[in-house]
Amino acid sequence: MNDRIKLLLTEEKSGFSAEELSIFDYYNIRPQFCNKDGEELLLKIAGEKPDVVIMDLFMTRLDSLGVMRSIKEKELDSPIMIVTASFNSPALEREIMSNGASYYALKPYNIKSICEDIISLVSKGKSYSNPKIYDNNDIELRVTEILHEIGVPAHIKGYNYLRDSIIMSIEKPDIINAVTKQLYPSVAKRYETTSSRVERAIRHAIEVAWDRGDVDVLNSYFGYTIHTGRGKPTNSEFIAMISDKLRLQLKNAS
Repeated sequence: MNDRIKLLLTEEKSGFSAEELSIFDYYNIRPQFCNKDGEELLLKIAGEKPDVVIMDLFMTRLDSLGVMRSIKEKELDSPIMIVTASFNSPALEREIMSNGASYYALKPYNIKSICEDIISLVSKGKSYSNPKIYDNNDIELRVTEILHEIGVPAHIKGYNYLRDSIIMSIEKPDIINAVTKQLYPSVAKRYETTSSRVERAIRHAIEVAWDRGDVDVLNSYFGYTIHTGRGKPTNSEFIAMISDKLRLQLKNAS
């Protein structure tokens, strides 16, 4: 990607360390900063035309939901929208996502992880703000959408590990039969970590989704196939069921 990605944040530049700012530069992202003011943010979106916006959930004059709704009403070009907050609320997250956001990230968020997600989305040449326009064959974005819907927070390590594991299982179904020997090591190699840490992080991500996610959404994906005694699916069950469901959807779409 030759052109620098234009990122607009409702943050003070002084709130970032030199090391954090260098991460943006490493990923070829040019951050611009804006006051936590929804009306001011709207003007900057219209004038600067950023590729990505990271905005606070609550801002003066207009909150994040108001900003996204105004973009639609004014028919502005919508950037990729990431909403940040200091607390977790599955119900609020679903409302934000349904109004056009790509992520709901808890503060303090991991800049490196967000940069990687921004690169992935921008490289597709489309905004993730409207799930209805996804290409049925765009596996990565479809997996991302499902994880958000289920309630896996984007800011935890297990989120990225789960996403990569599901994509690998879609592309290579047999790998689900060798989770410990092949899947975890493959993911660990990508993130320069260990298989045991990948396994624990995925376990944590599933537990968070099960404890905080929408029961109806979880049942729509997992139904009664999970052992009732345990309640929560194992790592391999979770990955296998999501990848199988997506593989069938992609097959039907083609």
